[in-house]
Amino acid sequence: MLTLVTGATGQVGKRFVPRLMRQLEDGEGVRVLVRDEAQAEPFARMGAEVVRGDLRDSHALKEAVEGVDAVVNVAAAFRGVGGEEVWEVNCDAAVALGRAAAAVGVRRFVQVSTGLVYGSGRDRPLTETDESLPGGPMWGDYPESKIAAERELLSMPGLDVRVGRLAFVYGEGDPHLAQSLRWAGEWSATKRLHMVHHVDVAQALLRLLQAPGIAGRVYNIADDAPVTAVELHQLNGSPLPSQLYERTDPDPWFGLMSTHRLRRELGFRPVFPTVFRAQDAGAL
Repeated sequence: MLTLVTGATGQVGKRFVPRLMRQLEDGEGVRVLVRDEAQAEPFARMGAEVVRGDLRDSHALKEAVEGVDAVVNVAAAFRGVGGEEVWEVNCDAAVALGRAAAAVGVRRFVQVSTGLVYGSGRDRPLTETDESLPGGPMWGDYPESKIAAERELLSMPGLDVRVGRLAFVYGEGDPHLAQSLRWAGEWSATKRLHMVHHVDVAQALLRLLQAPGIAGRVYNIADDAPVTAVELHQLNGSPLPSQLYERTDPDPWFGLMSTHRLRRELGFRPVFPTVFRAQDAGAL
């Protein structure tokens, strides 16, 4: 089986691809689609095929999917880019990739999405059967474009699509943990953020890629213990703003996801069930 991975040089992709390659069996391979071939050199040394091109280029997509058996679409645009590019990459290009994959008979397509697609909270942990309700403090072009892509891909005939909705990703030097203070500094002391370590992102995506009989299924990917705004400051070694204790949390369940389906159907058990376990292991 030959697997194409997009977004291979991003924070998730560059940690996922080596793990995918380390568990390949005889006759299996990995291809990556990248804009900057130099950044893909570590993958090439490991034996990956490298295709240079932009996800938004139809010619690059055609070359990238030729002879491929499976696709893992990790590519995403969110922080620091304009709304037009967010939609071009997260929705338009993802759908075009799905169509290109279906046209050449790709068997499996894993779409990496986000837990932010749920929108407004439900006063309980979010489940995969919950509809997207636009709104809430984190709603914007990113989750809106991601849910639009999910809907288009899942309705595409002839393509076995599986969707993984990620919690807040951290670990292994990823700057996301420090960046969390951009929001946490404006929260109440008790507001929680649901997280997932890169090790467990990779574990879950591999399960989605390899499991038979899960076409059309959506899975939440998160750890076992969301952390509070206070804990986020402590993890980053940052002083606690006094205002944290003066604010209240209007929705203590916002963004918290159930992982029951992933556990029951695919046997997922997080290596790092809490961020503090990762901290103890030196894996932040």
